[in-house]
Amino acid sequence: MLEYEPVIGMECHAELLTESKMFCGCQNAFGGEPNTRCCPVCLGLPGALPVANRKAVEHVIRTALALNCTINRYARFDRKNYYYPDLPKGYQISEYDTPIGVRGWIDIEVNGEVRRVHIRRVHLEEDTGKLFHGMGNESYVDYNRAGVPLMEIVTDFPPDLHSAEEARTYLVKLRAILTYLDVCDGRMEQGSLRCEPNVSVRPKGSSTFGVKTEIKNLNSFRSVYRGIEYETQRQIEILRRGEQVVQETRGWNEERQQTFSQRSKEFEQEYRYFPDPDLLPLDIDEEWIAQIRATMPELPDERRNRFLRDYGLPPYDASFLTETRPLADYYEQVVRACGDAKQASNWVMGDLSRLLNADGKEIAECPVPPEHLAVMIQRIAEGTISGKIAKALLEEMYATGQPPDVLIEARGWTTIKDTATLSAMIDRVFAENADVVSAIREKGQLQKRGFLVGQVMKASQGKADPKEVNRLIDEKLNA
Repeated sequence: MLEYEPVIGMECHAELLTESKMFCGCQNAFGGEPNTRCCPVCLGLPGALPVANRKAVEHVIRTALALNCTINRYARFDRKNYYYPDLPKGYQISEYDTPIGVRGWIDIEVNGEVRRVHIRRVHLEEDTGKLFHGMGNESYVDYNRAGVPLMEIVTDFPPDLHSAEEARTYLVKLRAILTYLDVCDGRMEQGSLRCEPNVSVRPKGSSTFGVKTEIKNLNSFRSVYRGIEYETQRQIEILRRGEQVVQETRGWNEERQQTFSQRSKEFEQEYRYFPDPDLLPLDIDEEWIAQIRATMPELPDERRNRFLRDYGLPPYDASFLTETRPLADYYEQVVRACGDAKQASNWVMGDLSRLLNADGKEIAECPVPPEHLAVMIQRIAEGTISGKIAKALLEEMYATGQPPDVLIEARGWTTIKDTATLSAMIDRVFAENADVVSAIREKGQLQKRGFLVGQVMKASQGKADPKEVNRLIDEKLNA
């Protein structure tokens, strides 16, 4: 049977973090009462003139630099003409012939192999409004989002991505870069970052390209992965039946986990692009670029390499901890305060992440300040509390926001180190488990020793000093 492979291009839209919209003074914010952040400019009323948002332009330049793009010194706004109810002007202000950034790339790692994904363009446009369907026989439109500055990042042709996993990894990397730059909050569930994969399939080993379909407005890493997987298989099945794939725009049904046809795909000439007569072209000189370049932060790859070098972390830990800037910042604050990079990594990646995920919170919303987690790690290292108690302590810190020392004192969680007390506990455990003790002493079944340690820890409610328990058990077994 003929084998096929997917060919995937990615169009990603990122709403930019600015105080006002792209071409007017209306507030740029998520949510709120519908149609309360609108004006004649973003509603496209006659006689209203747009003025470009300088901050948004700088955000796009900063992103283009981070994506290794060439910056066009001359960039122009164009009108992209099409009708849709969420587009009040009947056209979208975008960039066509001369976008701000061109010919860039980023590297991703999939299955231990580094792949370079080439970027065709990074351009600036305005977002549309938002439609609400299913309210009886009526539909409603909210224009609060209309005119919000929107950056589009388009991968190059021919595409470099050939699997759903590669596409998801690319999107994860891109989101990390955008959040590090602080140009987009990356909140996919709010639509701040949206992805539209273009998927086609071809016989493996072929250099030709199949007919592509576009999957609109995917807003999670999971839906990107599953949407591409589904669409790839759908197209393969069509070709194996001897039929033709139709170029179209398709939506994603999360409940059914499948794509569905929305409309036939437009071609570029149908948009009738022409220069916007109300906006001057952008003159991006070297001095402006240099000023922006001087404010560039440490990017994810650079920070990951520093974590590997300076903290001696395993590659997985370094990659996990640098996925977002707030997470990397939190981790570094813990390390600086406690001095133990690996223990800090273990607790941030493990129990703390588990608590945050269960609560649906990001690290920026974490109720445990980094200095509190650092003190807890220090208390484990000095033997004040055991690792088992630390897990309970972290949950209490998370629930109450109180410092670890206050909770340790209030709960009586200080580690038991007194030799006489521990010796008495061990004697009771030995008496209650004489058969286990006999198996170890007489038959050399040393693997059962861990059972005795566990029973002592259970008897002490996790407060016994593990090192002292192990020492005393060995001493008594050899007596």
